[in-house]
Amino acid sequence: MTLPPLETTRYAVDQGIATITLARPDKLNAYNARMRLELELLFDEVDADDDVRAVIVTGAGRAFCAGADLSSGGDTFDRNAHAGDPLREALKVGDVYRDGGGTTTLRMYRSLKPIIGAINGAAVGIGATMQLPMDIRMASTAARFGFVFARRGITLEAASSWYLPRLVGMQTALEWCLTGRVFSADEALARGLVRSLHAPDELLPAARALAREIADNTAPVSIALTRQLLWRMSATPHPMFAHRIDSRSIQARGQSADAREGVGAFLEKRPAVFPDRVSSDLPSFFPWWEEPTFE
Repeated sequence: MTLPPLETTRYAVDQGIATITLARPDKLNAYNARMRLELELLFDEVDADDDVRAVIVTGAGRAFCAGADLSSGGDTFDRNAHAGDPLREALKVGDVYRDGGGTTTLRMYRSLKPIIGAINGAAVGIGATMQLPMDIRMASTAARFGFVFARRGITLEAASSWYLPRLVGMQTALEWCLTGRVFSADEALARGLVRSLHAPDELLPAARALAREIADNTAPVSIALTRQLLWRMSATPHPMFAHRIDSRSIQARGQSADAREGVGAFLEKRPAVFPDRVSSDLPSFFPWWEEPTFE
């Protein structure tokens, strides 16, 4: 696909690892409608490119994302005050405007490639919630986090009421959201929001090392299936739902060229070179779910 000129983000691919950088450093990478559009297009690009095996999301400058762009003042969250803006009007369904943060995190949820968050600084509001559907979050010791919505007179967005309790438990999710306080990277680590902390200049190298381990050693079709199995099965009411899909998945993968290569490489004590591609070799039952619509 052909990307439009990027105004709020940067995109680069190096040896199978894509890096998406939120790039409004003079605004602490504040999220706006243009950033929403670019992020969703970039994840389309990532999924369509078989050479991309993993994606890292980070921020330019000293912030990851300091939340929504508040330059509209008190009208920032009033959808009617921005009527006529084509980027916002695109989110209108009937008499309701879809939450833009939610369309971004739902696009990440559908990703066929693993997403690693390299949280380099302040991550507040949408800067905190947009990282929740990322598969692994690594943070700088300088990072700060805040689910500050109640302090701004609004409520949770970006489908975070679904993601956050799954990641950190209901009690922690409620504490963070009911107080709206900003908390440290140490607390984010202790309560399970992030996987590890790193000195600021060591964060991106650590994220790239993890992405490299995925890219160099795993089958991309297996990764696409595994990511969706884990995210989607986490919400099912009985393990039988997972068993049904596991059975189909392992049967399809067991007959694949990837499985023959993976076992052969192990027995021959050599690196595997997996031939199957996400763009063409996902099994016929994929996707097995019916995507809900906004009503």
